[in-house]
Amino acid sequence: MKKLLASLFVLLCFLNSYSQDLQKIDSLKRLLNLSKEDTSKVSLLIKLTKANKNNDIASAYKYCLEAINLSKKLKYNKGLFKALTGEISLIRIEGKDSLALEKSKRLVQFAESTKDSFNIAAGYLTLGGVYDNNGDNRNGVAYCLKGLSIAERMNDRGLLQDAYAELQRIYFSRSEFDKAIIYGQKAIDIAKAMGDKGRVMIQSYNLAQTYNLTKAFDKSIKISNEVVEMAKQAGDKRVEVYALYNLCSINLRTDKLSDALTYGKRCLAISKEISDKSIQSNVLAALGSIYLQRGQNKEAENNLLEALALRERTEDKQGIADVQNILANVYFAMGQPEKAYAFEKASEDFSDHYNQSILAQQSSDLEKKYETQKKESQIRLQQADIRQKNILNYVLLGGVLAILIISLLGYRNYKHRQKLQQAKIDELETEKQLTATEAILKGEEQERTRLAKDLHDGLGGMLSGIKFSLNNMRENLIMTPDNVHAFERSIDMLDSSIKEMRRVAHNMMPEILVKYGLDAALKEFCAEIDRSGVLHVNYQSVGMQNADIQQTTSITIYRIVQELLNNAMKHANAKNVLVQLHQSDQEKLLAVTVEDDGNGFDAELLKQSGGMGWPNIKNRVDFLKGRIDLQSNPGKGTSVMIEINI
Repeated sequence: MKKLLASLFVLLCFLNSYSQDLQKIDSLKRLLNLSKEDTSKVSLLIKLTKANKNNDIASAYKYCLEAINLSKKLKYNKGLFKALTGEISLIRIEGKDSLALEKSKRLVQFAESTKDSFNIAAGYLTLGGVYDNNGDNRNGVAYCLKGLSIAERMNDRGLLQDAYAELQRIYFSRSEFDKAIIYGQKAIDIAKAMGDKGRVMIQSYNLAQTYNLTKAFDKSIKISNEVVEMAKQAGDKRVEVYALYNLCSINLRTDKLSDALTYGKRCLAISKEISDKSIQSNVLAALGSIYLQRGQNKEAENNLLEALALRERTEDKQGIADVQNILANVYFAMGQPEKAYAFEKASEDFSDHYNQSILAQQSSDLEKKYETQKKESQIRLQQADIRQKNILNYVLLGGVLAILIISLLGYRNYKHRQKLQQAKIDELETEKQLTATEAILKGEEQERTRLAKDLHDGLGGMLSGIKFSLNNMRENLIMTPDNVHAFERSIDMLDSSIKEMRRVAHNMMPEILVKYGLDAALKEFCAEIDRSGVLHVNYQSVGMQNADIQQTTSITIYRIVQELLNNAMKHANAKNVLVQLHQSDQEKLLAVTVEDDGNGFDAELLKQSGGMGWPNIKNRVDFLKGRIDLQSNPGKGTSVMIEINI
């Protein structure tokens, strides 16, 4: 419920700062029909965008795009900035956070190009809010504080109000509710001083929601009821439905299920009326929770499935996981464990993947940042050394101008040293790139190893323990034939899960590679693909019996062969593949050859390809300081040969 409330808080912060009634919209339309193709028409289109986005988002998009196109045509930067900001607002209302982030970055670039302080501050605030929507709280706070700093220098109350509102929302999403309440009250005070009832209404709602999550329910109920009345007077159904949803959530959290159900049904009716899919999905999820607690499992299932469908359309991954978790509880209550476990697993998989990806990304970023800064510092020192030596050489050259031979020798010495220093810089640049690549590859393999170990030792042990417990239970239970059949089917499904888990763990970090080396691991990998029937793989190795290859090198070569075979299966439509591994003790050389009889392709097309497979292979070969040769033509298959000094 807290996550659902947080998503609504996000949406309300960029709703229209003032409400428009239908009469004003009609008046703006009449003025639009009479207007000429000038800046005043742009202003009318922007006003119509704001007036419609709370109740008719399709019309709001129409007017917004017209404003953007006309502003570009007139080269009217002020109108273009406002129209682009309005477009981002509409995208955020629809929950398309990735697209909103891309548009917001472009908005800031445009604002900075205009050198207009107001536009820059507003752009920073918009970008900060969108960063937070995408889960990047750090950048969210940073950009909002940059915007606040400019607003304070300008002493612009509107910008200050926007900055306080965004900071309130971000601190709310970070669960720093004390700060959220402080900034929220500041936003309300400025809105009242400005006489802006729309902003007072919206910020009051946000404050009510914050009080809800801090369990100050009486304050939250009082403010929410005030917001409902303000929204009705302003004709703003979107704010009205959000305030009603807050009242629904309070009653749900305080176990007043009948009142919660009443508010929930009112919310659902209004959200359908205004076609707000985001609030509609949240209300459906809340109704699912209410029905579940009331024991009305079928009604809970219907509402939650509808909420899930809406969130899948908006690609709200976190929202999907939340609904899947509630659905799991519903199916447990309905006595359908298979569906329950499926939804529970899907929800847990998302949470695990999200947490692991965040940690891995943070670790990788820190490592790359450290290595990059280290190399950049060395480069700066070398460059400083070059500058100092250049000065010294010039001084010496000026002192011996009278002697031609000494002057020529000095100049030659200067040039020679300069080349040496430049060579050192180039070497450091190359070293920096290799170090960054090494850090990425090591981080990737460490994460694969850790995940494989966790899967095998953690999840594998748990599944095996569950199977052992179920087998023991079977000996002590008296079951009907149908139950015996269902029990046996569950055991089979558990066995399949254990096998699949082991297969995934093996692919992430093959145990045979660590224990028996590269030759045995590649032989087993090729044999496994051959046994699957997808591709006939012939593996040959020469001189690998007593090969002593470092584990890092072995893992990297193994990943390269994996990627090449994967390409042969996915893209080449090959039937036969030859994999050769040859070590020459005399030349201290390890050669890897992968040939297939697939479709082949024009090798020049790889330079234009946007895929990650071939660049990953080249990066790994560069990391090993090896050489790679690709031979391929359409209809003649593909041959890749890699040579690595060992």
